[in-house]
Amino acid sequence: MNDSGPRDVPVYGEPSAVTDDALAALQAALAGAPPAAQARLLRQAMEALIDARLRMGEAQERYAALFDSVPDPVSILSADGVVLDVNRAGVHAYDRPREAIVGQPIELLNPDLPSDHLQPVWEALNRGDTYVIEVTNMRGDGSRFPVEVHSAGFQDHGQPCIVAVARDLSGRWRAESRYRLLMESIDKGVILFDRNLRVISANPAAHRILGITSNGNAFDALLDPEAWLIVDEHGNTLTQAQWPTIRCFQAGRVIRSTIIGLYHRPRGRMLWLSTTNVPVFGTGCDQADHVYSMFSDITELKRNNLLFARAQSLAHIGGWEWDRSLQRLYLTDEARRIVGQPDDLQDMTDLLDCLRSDDRTSLQQALADTIEHRSSFGLELQGQRRDGHSFWIRMIGEVSTGDVDAARITGTVQDITERKQAEETLRVQARTDPLTGIMNRDAVLTDLGVRMGSPGHDRVAVLYIDLDRFKVVNDLLGHNAGDELLIEATRRIATAIGTEGLLARFGGDEFLVICDLRDQPDQAEQLAERITAAFSSPFQLGSDEFQVTASIGIAKAPGDGDRPQQLIQNADTAMYECKRRTRNGWHVFSQELAERQNDRLQIESRLHKALDGDEFRLVYQPQINLRTGTITGCEALMRWHNGQLGQMRPDLFIRHAEHTGDIVRIGQWALREACRQIRQWQDDGLETMRVAVNVSWRQFVGEDLARWVRQVLDEFELPGTVLELEFTERVLIEDAPDTLRTFARLREMGVMLTIDDFGEGYSALNYLRRLPIHGLKLSQLFVEGIPRNRSDVAVCEAVCAIARSLGLGVVAEGVETEAQRQCLLGLGVTIGQGFLFAPGLPPDEFKRRLRGREPPEMARDLAG
Repeated sequence: MNDSGPRDVPVYGEPSAVTDDALAALQAALAGAPPAAQARLLRQAMEALIDARLRMGEAQERYAALFDSVPDPVSILSADGVVLDVNRAGVHAYDRPREAIVGQPIELLNPDLPSDHLQPVWEALNRGDTYVIEVTNMRGDGSRFPVEVHSAGFQDHGQPCIVAVARDLSGRWRAESRYRLLMESIDKGVILFDRNLRVISANPAAHRILGITSNGNAFDALLDPEAWLIVDEHGNTLTQAQWPTIRCFQAGRVIRSTIIGLYHRPRGRMLWLSTTNVPVFGTGCDQADHVYSMFSDITELKRNNLLFARAQSLAHIGGWEWDRSLQRLYLTDEARRIVGQPDDLQDMTDLLDCLRSDDRTSLQQALADTIEHRSSFGLELQGQRRDGHSFWIRMIGEVSTGDVDAARITGTVQDITERKQAEETLRVQARTDPLTGIMNRDAVLTDLGVRMGSPGHDRVAVLYIDLDRFKVVNDLLGHNAGDELLIEATRRIATAIGTEGLLARFGGDEFLVICDLRDQPDQAEQLAERITAAFSSPFQLGSDEFQVTASIGIAKAPGDGDRPQQLIQNADTAMYECKRRTRNGWHVFSQELAERQNDRLQIESRLHKALDGDEFRLVYQPQINLRTGTITGCEALMRWHNGQLGQMRPDLFIRHAEHTGDIVRIGQWALREACRQIRQWQDDGLETMRVAVNVSWRQFVGEDLARWVRQVLDEFELPGTVLELEFTERVLIEDAPDTLRTFARLREMGVMLTIDDFGEGYSALNYLRRLPIHGLKLSQLFVEGIPRNRSDVAVCEAVCAIARSLGLGVVAEGVETEAQRQCLLGLGVTIGQGFLFAPGLPPDEFKRRLRGREPPEMARDLAG
């Protein structure tokens, strides 16, 4: 734009307005006819003011002439960067009208200036210095040109201002660039590329680094895809669009410190470079027409880093740095491998999340102490990798040297997993099941606790496995056969679960399997199916085969429990539910089972206090001669009424009492109460008859039963013949030597001994033939099926045959129909009890019936 005509004097100070006002005031004062002396002074002042005004006008004309005569663009700026004036050279250089520049912010002419560009300017000017900077100015048509701006400060009517002189560097740029590139003292390679990637110039360092001779054609082969392979710092091949030089042309900005590898195929040589690419804008261009690339040979450094990384790997040591100001954690590749975490591990909190809770707290405290006291720390920490495996590390840290604010903490991590595993091996060996070689109870509880305590790793399941009919094999064939069975069962379970679960022997014939549910929610059910399938074939023990199956209960964390013992207990509950239903299968813990378990806890907690609360009573069910209908004896039956639970079924609370061990105290009470009642009946003049009292297997193994019976009989002055003790077949196999001694002592007292519910349990005939017992009770389970069910009839016939062959009496329980009575008589059973005759009767009611025996009509009906 041409602006060669006269220009107005700048108005940013407005001094002429002040002079005009003063002259007008003087003229008004003279017009008022002041005294001569005063008038003379007024005229002198007016003349001096007029003279000053003329000199000021001449000065302003000189300023304008000087301002516009400067060949470089000159701008006057306010303190906040608004253009107050621009000279003629500036109007030409920026190709804009003067009025389009004045009053606008300086960013109009320098669009690349940062938002705080005036801060360093005023810092220099306030020190009395001149501020110099190289920037790119922009013309009205958008084209750019490089300038060197010199800024100085001055005061205009008390206001700080800036005068900025811009020197066009377009011509000097190319000359200085070539000069710099060719300076042999520079150890960095420098190459100037045009937009076609032709090499305009290159300094000797570039030739030396790239191993290329100085002839011009050599550099043209540099980018030949057939000769060179360009890769990133990780060895991934870069496309042409990914080359730093191309990216610099496209973005029009500096691409800094990029590591690339150049592999020269003909020579088989690999170079590693760190390169920075800078765009160069020609005069009048809004796109870079050149890029110069500066690079350093880091091949040796790369090799050293690789060797260092290998040394780290061999020593299992990695490095780390925590920048607290940026909340950024930096890990070396070896450190990442050691902790087994993905690349998105960014901050110290991410590393803390990998650790178990106690170690997390320890590291947090160590970091806090290091920051506060500028101390160092060394910790051994345990955590879990992304793949689920545990790791142990030795972590050392301290404040970086020279860091006065403890903003950066650095250190090393060493993989000590193998050492810890060796220590763990010794520890686990002490807790390994010696028979099967798998983990025992303590080991699996510890491992489960670690798993459930790790954040993000609490989704685990417990499979509680119990072998069905194991005791049959163990007691019939002996402990050696039982051990063989356990070993083979362990092998089958381990094969079924493979690496997808952790197997442990929990005790006896019970096993636990722990599995992870994070990636496969139904993993536990799948393992249970495979385990039950593994028990489908019989076990070969010597020349015999036994069909032993598995009942499995499943509980899943955190829904079924957030603590190991709670989770195992719920899996145990589910396993017993499986046994109750079908056996040889699996069952998952549910809310219904949880409620049932709660009911069990309610029963067991109140059962423990029932004796002290006088909540038990005995009723007496008559035992009847099936031919004559006369009462031959009775069985004492337990009843329990609780204020909160109401009337409880005997089979329910007795099972719980045996489970808790309370049955021992309850059994003692029942035996004493029965003897007291017998004494009372005798005192009332009734004929003495035998009373049957049930005895739990726990009373055999947990107490000196014979001594207690002797004590009670002596207390009430009764002979042993008034008592009949009934026990289940389990007594036969718990502890045979002690059982034989107890039975012999009881028999010496005259006490009758009877096996209750014979045929339901283990039927250990080898024990039966050696025990000094008197009779068998035929289970209601078989009696209820006769005479219509041939299988039940066959069982009853077999029991009666066994009893006859061993000289034992037989009593049938649960007789409810006339058809059953007739069938039992046909089998040779003469004594029975059941609702056909009477339920359990209170003592007074039983005394009434005993005193009158039975009505003659009933006796005739039974005999008829």
